[in-house]
This record gives sequence, C-alpha cells and structure tokens, in this order.
Amino acid sequence: MKDKIKRTVITILMLIGGIILCVGIYRLFDELLNGFLLNWLEDKLVYYDWIALDGEGNGYYTAGIRWWRVKEYLFRGLVILVLFSMLIIRLVTYVYTAKREKTVIAQAGWMIGDYMKHDREAGEVFPPEYAEISVQMAEIKSSIQRHEQTIKEEAARKNDLITYLAHDLKTPLTSVVGYLSLLEEAPDMPEEQKAKYVHITLDKALRLEKLINEFFEITRYNLQQIVLEKETVDLTFMLVQMTDEFYPILQEHNNTIRVELPEEKEKLTVYADAEKLARVFNNILRNAVAYSYPTSEILVKCETDQEKVRIIFQNRGKTIPRQKLDNIFEKFYRLDDARNTNSGGAGLGLAIAKEIVTLHGGSIMADSDNEVTRFTVELPLAG
Repeated sequence: MKDKIKRTVITILMLIGGIILCVGIYRLFDELLNGFLLNWLEDKLVYYDWIALDGEGNGYYTAGIRWWRVKEYLFRGLVILVLFSMLIIRLVTYVYTAKREKTVIAQAGWMIGDYMKHDREAGEVFPPEYAEISVQMAEIKSSIQRHEQTIKEEAARKNDLITYLAHDLKTPLTSVVGYLSLLEEAPDMPEEQKAKYVHITLDKALRLEKLINEFFEITRYNLQQIVLEKETVDLTFMLVQMTDEFYPILQEHNNTIRVELPEEKEKLTVYADAEKLARVFNNILRNAVAYSYPTSEILVKCETDQEKVRIIFQNRGKTIPRQKLDNIFEKFYRLDDARNTNSGGAGLGLAIAKEIVTLHGGSIMADSDNEVTRFTVELPLAG
C-alpha cells in the first residue's frame, strides 16, 4: 500500500515538473531568439480585419484569434506533453525499480547468509513478505545438512575401514614372515611339516593380497569417475558365461547356480557397457555366494516386459535386517562387521553397482525375508 501511494505521488510530481519544464523551455527560447516564438505564434494564431468607417478610406484594423489553429496546436502540445511525461515516468520507474531490486536482492542475500551460517529458524530470519524464500531456504538447508551428514558418516566408515585394514595387514604378514623364518632356519625339516608350513604361508599370503586389493579398490573409487562405453550386449550370453565362470567359487561352498531365461526366440539385448555391467553382476553374485547357506542353490532369473528387463539374483541365507538393508548400497558399508571373516570387501561393490546401473538408466533394489535374499536389477531393453 505504501509503495502504491509513493508511486502515485511521484507520478503527479513528474507531471507538474514536466509542465514547468515545458514553460521554462518556452521562455528560454523566446528570450534567446528575441521574441521569435511569440512572433511566430502571433503570425500563426492571430488574424487582422479592416473595418471601413466611410468611403474615403478611413477605418481601423481589428484583431482576432484563429481558434481552430489554437485547438490544433494545443492538441499537438498535449500529445507531446503526454508522451514526454510517459517517457519520464517510464525512466524514473525503471531507475526506481532497478534500485529497489538491488536493495531487495541485497537484503535477501544478507538474510540467506545469516540463516545458512547460524542455527536459527527460518521464521526468525525472514519477514512475512519473504515467506516463499523462507520455505525454499529451509528445504535447501535441510538438504545440505542431510548431505553433509551423509558425507561425514561415509568418511567415518571409510576411516574405520582403513584402520581395520591396516590392522588386519599385520596378522597375515606376521604369519608369512614367521613361517618363512622357520623354513629357513630348519632346512632339514620333515617334508610333511614343511608342506604344512608352506600351505599356511600361502594361505596367509593370499589373505594379505586380498586386503591390499581392498586398499586399491578404495583408491580407484576415489580417483576415477565411471564413464560408460555402450554397445549392444547379448544379456543371455553374458549371464550364462558369468555363471559358468563362478563354478570354482561355488565349489568352495558346495553351492549350485540355476539360470532361468524367458522362452523367446530373439536374443535378450540391452544397450550398455558390457564390462561395467559384468562388474555389477559379478559383485551381486559374489555377495550371493558369500552369504548363502552351504549346499544351497542360487537362482538367476530374467523377466521382460515391453521396455525393460528385470534380472533377479536370489539366494538362501541369513535374513538381512531391515536397517542394514536400507544402507546396503552406501559406500564403505559392510554387511558383515566382523573383521575376522573373509566375506565382504571394502564395502564398495554394491555402491559401485548401483552407480553403474543408475548411469544406464536402470534401478537396483534388494529385499530379504524368510532367509531368502533377492537383488533385482532393472535395465531398459535395446531399441
């Protein structure tokens, strides 16, 4: 309301100022040109008639005003005055609006900065006229705080993991050095005992290699960005080939694997990065084997609709609690917290799998109940 009154007063003052300016310009030019404008007006607007008094040529002149021309000039002048006033008002309004916008932006910036820097409620910082900005800033601040908290938790998990790995490196390394020292100190050791020590040393060395690979996995994830090189991929062939390659790992746990594919004559193809997609399936299958009951079956099943293919990896094992299932795709999250087990890795496998699937325009999810765990990957079909 105050702004409207202020604008109205400014408009009236500008009109008055315009009239005064026009009169001033007229007087100035008239004086500079020695009455030229007055003479011009007299010539254009005044006419003279001769009135004879008798037949001898006596008489006098009378002056009159050409009112039609006065009206014409007044109309023209009014049009010019209105246009000039509108121009002035437009210019003043533009300057005032620009100044007002700068003031509002500066005030909003200060309030936003104050709100983001301090732990205060939005209503305490933003006045009622900034209600919309207040709501938006509250949402942004909440999102930033959640993101920062996620980063802190991720960094804490990463630091804990590195600490555990560094500590775990000592145990197999100490064993390797110890058994090799025994073999060196006793060259005449019985063959049976020597073979036993060599086997233990190899086992500890393999464990050491696995821990070092986990370090490299963490480093690679931090240093490289996943870039896809897409091509048409025969998904049927990829799954069959991969399950065949898992035969030695399955044998260690006495597990079996069964692949169910849709009964279609055409190939099941996706437009994807074959190498990255194979890494996704490899990570999921390794988890399925690691957390399956011995001698149980692992099922790999494909389902299709008009636009998508759904690949389901199912295994029987200990049910994953809901609170852990919600975090299973987070970076550096290990399902198995016990560091003395060989299951699990750096906690990056499923996080990387989710990132790769998302880059392909798909989705990945997990559910677990009644000792059955399922990982479901959805991908768009080629074409």
